[in-house]
Amino acid sequence: MRFVEEIVVDEFLPTFRSMLAEDLRERGFTQSEVAEALGISQSAVSKYAHGDVTRRQEFVDDERVQELVERVGEGLASGTMRPVQALVEAEVVIRQLERGDLLAALHREQMPELAEYGADFAIHDPDSDLRSAERVLSSLRRGLRVLENTSGFAGLIPNVGSNLVACTPDATTIDDVAGVPGRIVDVKGRATIPAEPEFGVSEYVASVLLAARGAGSEVNAAANIRYDPDLVSALEEQGYVTAEFESEADVATGVAAALDETPDATVLYQTGEVGIEPICYVLGDDPVAVAETIRGLT
Repeated sequence: MRFVEEIVVDEFLPTFRSMLAEDLRERGFTQSEVAEALGISQSAVSKYAHGDVTRRQEFVDDERVQELVERVGEGLASGTMRPVQALVEAEVVIRQLERGDLLAALHREQMPELAEYGADFAIHDPDSDLRSAERVLSSLRRGLRVLENTSGFAGLIPNVGSNLVACTPDATTIDDVAGVPGRIVDVKGRATIPAEPEFGVSEYVASVLLAARGAGSEVNAAANIRYDPDLVSALEEQGYVTAEFESEADVATGVAAALDETPDATVLYQTGEVGIEPICYVLGDDPVAVAETIRGLT
C-alpha cells in the first residue's frame, strides 16, 4: 500500500525545498537565512546547495511548481509573505496536483491498482467514485463470506449459478454493479466463488437490481437462488414481501410491472417457461443483508 502522502514527502517536498533553497540563495539569502525561512537545518540546506538531494524531474519541469517557487521566493525575500502563507500556497498546489493531476499520475504508477479508476479521481475526496466503489466491493466481500460459510447454501444455487451483486449509490448501468465473475456454482455440494468481485461482470442479476431501482425500489444489492414455492412461502412467513414477474417479459419491464403492483416487494421470482429456469431474486439494502436473508432459508 502506497499513500500519495508518501510521494509528497519522499519526492515532492525534497524537490520543492531544493528549488526554493536555490531560488532564495540566488536572491542573496545566506545558508542560515534559507534554513530559517524553510524551517530546516543548515545541513539540509547544504545538501540542497551541493546537489546531494535527488529532484524529481516531473516536478522541476512543471510550470505550476516553478511559479510557486518564484512566488514564494519573492514573497519571503521581500517580506511580503510569511512562512504560514508560504505553507498554504504550497499546500494548495499539492492538493491541485493530487486531484487527477501529476501527483495522482505518479500515485497510479506506484500503485497500479488505482489505474482502473481513471485519471479524474481525487484520493482525498470523501465522495469520490473511488471511495464509493471500494466500499461496495468491501461490503460485497463480507456478503460473499456469509454465503460461503452458510451450510446448505449450495443447495439453493440454481443450474445457471448464483450471484451476489451490489451497486454504487448512483448506479445506472451494469458497469456500476459489482458481482462475482463467472457466478457462484455448486461443486460437489459446496458453494464455490471462482474469483474476487469486480464491476461490470454480472448481467442478469445486475439487470434485475437496476430494474428494481429504476422502478423506485431503494435497494442496493441482490442475489439469485433457485425458485421453489416452499422457499417463497418461507420468506413470506419471515415477513418479506414477494412478487412474481413474467418470465417471457424483458427484465426491466417484468420487474417494473411486479413492483408497480407490489412496491414493497424485496423478493421477486419467475416460475419459468420453456428454456427459462425458474429463479428467485432476493433484494436488500446491502450484500450482507441479502446474504443473511438467504442464510435464514437453510
